[in-house]
Amino acid sequence: MLFQDREDAGRQLAKTLLKYKSRHPVILALPRGGVPVAAEVAERLEAPLDLVLVRKIGAPMQPELAIGAVVDGDDPIIVRNQDVIDLTGVSEKTFDAICAGELAEIDRRRELYLGGRLRSDVKGQVAIIVDDGIATGATTLAAIRALRRREPKELVLAVPVAPLETLQRLHTEVDAVVCLDTPRDFGAIGYYYRDFGQVSDDEVIATLKRFPAKKTTTPAS
Repeated sequence: MLFQDREDAGRQLAKTLLKYKSRHPVILALPRGGVPVAAEVAERLEAPLDLVLVRKIGAPMQPELAIGAVVDGDDPIIVRNQDVIDLTGVSEKTFDAICAGELAEIDRRRELYLGGRLRSDVKGQVAIIVDDGIATGATTLAAIRALRRREPKELVLAVPVAPLETLQRLHTEVDAVVCLDTPRDFGAIGYYYRDFGQVSDDEVIATLKRFPAKKTTTPAS
């Protein structure tokens, strides 16, 4: 399946998630690439939108190769992709140094994207995690485990494209998985988009302004 861009992927993904609309879910995007996808889902489901600030820990000589991931929080969750760590020979010291750099980037993004913005209530709610795709699953796993700590009633993972093997590993971590395409020979997420340009900080900020973190209720007249 080939998507025109992230907005197109989000619209298609939203169609498969309409059954959750009546359950008043919270949509949680992984920035930056997941934000345009999640925005389309939030719009169709008339749901609040928030972020899960998670960063891939990339191999020193190959940053796109995930040796782990870290997610924001009072007690940051760190996920190690031990098979890749062993394969690349990354030392504990190097791993920790890269992790510290990614935590600093999370701090920057939290202040830039969220500032004093209200955060969505997840406890007792249906929470839908959205990204533009999954490759190794390290960042997604970190996000899932962080959100589990916030005690949602149900946790759903929704992405346009991901390798079947990765989804099978993640399935035990969530209550439901929605994925539009699970190609056998995956390659990279960008292969499944005609336009896979980088999403800017300004785009993330502008999108968040369109969607509140909490739904407002209109008092009865």
